[in-house]
Amino acid sequence: MGLFTTPIKNLDDLFLHTLQDIYYAEKQITKALPMMIEKAQNPALKQGFTSHLHETEQQVTRLEQVFAALNQQPKGVTCEAIDGIIKEAKQVVSDVEDPAVRDVALATSAQAVEHYEIARYGSLVALANQLGHHQVVKLLQQTLEEEKAADRKLTQISESHVNKKAA
Repeated sequence: MGLFTTPIKNLDDLFLHTLQDIYYAEKQITKALPMMIEKAQNPALKQGFTSHLHETEQQVTRLEQVFAALNQQPKGVTCEAIDGIIKEAKQVVSDVEDPAVRDVALATSAQAVEHYEIARYGSLVALANQLGHHQVVKLLQQTLEEEKAADRKLTQISESHVNKKAA
């Protein structure tokens, strides 16, 4: 058992822990996105980050609805993975002097975040289905689809704008 964590004894405990993990992650992402918006030079990338900040705020609200449907208080548990991804993004972005290359670094860092979220939400949907938490599957699936769309949008922006300019 980890330090200061609740023991995970069954699948319901694991589901709740994963829900708390992604809740923490989404809150951290809402804190990191303003820096990414500020640092981005490419208008499409800047707009993409701005849109995703608003979407992420809605996702936090949606997670709070999931907690309520499960008769749980919204609560996060420290997510070392998202903390590490965000820390690495900040370090890489601060090391890049060329604004065009910085945009590529921002986009690739954002995709690392999206891939983490896709993995977490995919697992949550599967677990919710398995556990019979059908009242929350739609909410989790909606966010999963938004994360996949954000990843596709980042790929499109990267391939059609930022990568070419940096090359």
